[in-house]
Amino acid sequence: MSSPDASTSLTRTLARLLLGAFLTFAGIGHLTFLRTEFRAQVPSWFPVDADLVVLASGAVEIGLGSALLLWARRRVGVGFVVAAFFVAVFPGNIAQYLEHTDAFGLDTDGKRLARLFGQPVLVAWALWSTGALRDRVRR
Repeated sequence: MSSPDASTSLTRTLARLLLGAFLTFAGIGHLTFLRTEFRAQVPSWFPVDADLVVLASGAVEIGLGSALLLWARRRVGVGFVVAAFFVAVFPGNIAQYLEHTDAFGLDTDGKRLARLFGQPVLVAWALWSTGALRDRVRR
């Protein structure tokens, strides 16, 4: 078993950097030009103000994206945290589908349903690109 800071392939490294850039950009969007779109993904039943959720999740995304970009030595731990984040925000995607909320061009139930299948891809991307499953330390 490799150590958590073992080297990884160029392909995985590029995938990690791309995911980091994607998350950082999305986080900036949460705080600025995509704020309204992201508010549409906060479930109506969630007991916290939608704008606060968008701002907080945007800050978290910037932090996670930056960690993927800059903290290669801790990439395994960051990979697990990023994967957990994608799982944590999945209820928002489900709510967008169930509540028939238009956002990000997802203006039909078919498009919103198709998007749900993208979330497991993001989880897998986070785990694969960081080598999190491959390089985890057994305790």
